[in-house]
Amino acid sequence: MDTRIYICTHKEFNPPQMDGYIPIRVGSAIAESDFSFLRDDTGDNISEKNMHFCELTGLYWIWKNVECDIAGLCHYRRFLQNEGRILERGYIEKLICEDGYDLIAPASGSTDYGTNYGHYAKVHHTSDFDITREVLHEKYPDYDCAFELFSHTNLASLANMVIAKKQVLDEYCEWLFDILFEVEKRTDVSGYDAYQSRLYGYLSERLFRIWILMHGYRVREEQVLLVDGI
Repeated sequence: MDTRIYICTHKEFNPPQMDGYIPIRVGSAIAESDFSFLRDDTGDNISEKNMHFCELTGLYWIWKNVECDIAGLCHYRRFLQNEGRILERGYIEKLICEDGYDLIAPASGSTDYGTNYGHYAKVHHTSDFDITREVLHEKYPDYDCAFELFSHTNLASLANMVIAKKQVLDEYCEWLFDILFEVEKRTDVSGYDAYQSRLYGYLSERLFRIWILMHGYRVREEQVLLVDGI
């Protein structure tokens, strides 16, 4: 079984020495310094978009350049965990190959702002959310109900972390980037600060839940382990 979990990072760190985990430097195309991790600016890539797409430049690279059975993305400070331990390769393969799960996602969390739309409106620009709704309706009208359900409810799986059968991950990426690249054409980020400029990463966190709502995949939720001091 070929299982690869990529740890996206923009800085040097000591990655966990665990079978199947591979650090990848995201935004390599626009970085001022270099270090010895795998880079996201090789092959088919969108590394130069990292300022706006965040860890999604790593996800895109995995989609376009990796052939394996199970693939995933986590962060240098955030990992999926079970009982306080980063998910081991054997545990992941058992969940997907023996227990029949299609993907592993961060455990659902709720916002303090009433609804997912309310949360986005509080911390980001609502126009970006509305443009995303518009694009989704034009390209994938069957998702309209899922978008509205997500918008008016209060659960989400944030952080752009996922582990899945590679075929499932590819299907998600094809859908996700088709939407985001169109949203990118319709949004003007010239006046955004550094935080808000990462809008496509924020939007994808919401789209992930909408995509899950529309599929009959078996989803295993695991808690997120936050590594302090990095």
